Amino acid sequence: MPRFKTPDYGLKLIPVDFAQQVLPGTFEFALCHLVDNDLDLSALRARYANDAGGAPAFDPAVLLKIVLLGYSRGLIGSRAIATACRHNVLFMAVSGDSAPHFTTVAHFISHLGDEARALFTQVLLVCDRQGLIGRELFAIDGVKLPSNASKAKSGTRADFEREAAKMEAAVQRMITEQKARDAAGCDHEAARAQRTRERLSREAAKIRDWLARNPQDRQGARGAVRLSNRTDNDSAKMATAKGVVQGYTGVATVDAAHQIVVDAQAHGTGSEQELLLPVIDASSAQRRPDTAICADAGYHSEKNLAGLERRNVPAWVCDNGYRQRDPRYAEQARHKAKPDALWDKSEKA
Repeated sequence: MPRFKTPDYGLKLIPVDFAQQVLPGTFEFALCHLVDNDLDLSALRARYANDAGGAPAFDPAVLLKIVLLGYSRGLIGSRAIATACRHNVLFMAVSGDSAPHFTTVAHFISHLGDEARALFTQVLLVCDRQGLIGRELFAIDGVKLPSNASKAKSGTRADFEREAAKMEAAVQRMITEQKARDAAGCDHEAARAQRTRERLSREAAKIRDWLARNPQDRQGARGAVRLSNRTDNDSAKMATAKGVVQGYTGVATVDAAHQIVVDAQAHGTGSEQELLLPVIDASSAQRRPDTAICADAGYHSEKNLAGLERRNVPAWVCDNGYRQRDPRYAEQARHKAKPDALWDKSEKA
């Protein structure tokens, strides 16, 4: 019987050279080189005024590196990124063993603001100098992303008016009932009723305050009223394959040569038809006159085709009936009879 050495996956106390962990040819090597040598971070560093006093701050270059490295590894939470900086050797090497607290990472991300657009532009300029943007074909597509907002708080101003009025009426009714119980000498539920009245009054006051700060309903592309949201009024209630979500439609424009993202946007609408022309205009600085555009049937409409013609943009945009005309989809109906692989829980033969 053959014998093998037993691997040991336990704790080891060994010296680690961080410089040897970031290897040439890897994403993290390119990331560190880009941030350290090509990006202008003066706008981010200008936020700090601790030269004369106060504790030293984390360098924005370090925070930017670990955030982008975390995103590339699927870590999108500040807690997960901060944990990786304490336990993962690669994150330690990229951050220089800084180990920032997760609140520091969250504050950096949430306050990045317009500087993110400037950094994105600088990266595109670097990619262009390296010849990575071909400008022959740009592909446009999007995905619906949930936001940190409750879809239960969506509606029109009229909906919110009715909701606030209903709460205020409930408070008045409870006050009347409490007075009747007080007169009868029965106040066993007085404390709980008081808490309920206070809660309903607070909710109604929040709705009234939101209505005062937002005097108009949101308008859709054709002038129709679009649902507002009291938590995040820029988001929208959208139907997806996994149900209705409150969120955004993220749209990316990608160059065909090396899959470089040349434009990325987020819109509070579930209609992709509304987004084609804004994306075309946003990517105009990256396109040549002969740069072609391709998009799927979700972006097809007569208005969009007319807009592309006015802008003299060559484009391929599928229409909703192309599958019926293409003989390659002649037998597509047979697939509809198959159970959904994501939801079919029956035992397989």
